[in-house]
Amino acid sequence: MIKRGTKPEQIDRLEPKVRQGLTLVITGHGKGKTTSALGMALRACGHGMKVFIIQFMKGDIYAGEWDGIKQMNCDIELVATGKGFCGIQGNPYPWSEHRANAQDAIDLAGEKIVAGCCDLLILDEINNALQLKLVDLDQVLGLLRNKPPLLHLILTGRDAHPQIIELADTVSEVREIKHAYRQEIEPQPGIDF
Repeated sequence: MIKRGTKPEQIDRLEPKVRQGLTLVITGHGKGKTTSALGMALRACGHGMKVFIIQFMKGDIYAGEWDGIKQMNCDIELVATGKGFCGIQGNPYPWSEHRANAQDAIDLAGEKIVAGCCDLLILDEINNALQLKLVDLDQVLGLLRNKPPLLHLILTGRDAHPQIIELADTVSEVREIKHAYRQEIEPQPGIDF
């Protein structure tokens, strides 16, 4: 606990005896999966880590994290490769375009893994992309199996595949109890996007 008036540099920093890259899955139908991953990006920033975020489904509607990350003094890069959520909320793009963008995103993820150029790689909404067959299970499993030992890898999105859950070190399920949307409250800036 930080006491009032205590400077962070006066706080002991824990160091694991053995550093190990973890695979985390954040899934479920509740709100907060991307938000949780972005929180880990913020935490990694505090440790001087390099973070790369690939958004598989987002890209057609503005999201606050795009400019928020630019305003931070952190080594975080975000690439939104998607064309929005395929098949919902009146999204006008055909499945083939969504698939092509998701294939570009999976290729980019593979390049980042091979290059070893980041400490934390976030694959936002990749579980949705897999569920919608925009990417293939073998492609995602290949990313997990080729992950360097020190890379932390986070996969977000609903309906995580059982084989991905099996390979992960940590899996969290976000469950909806109540959501403003169900009360006909529009999505709000800074909270929902």
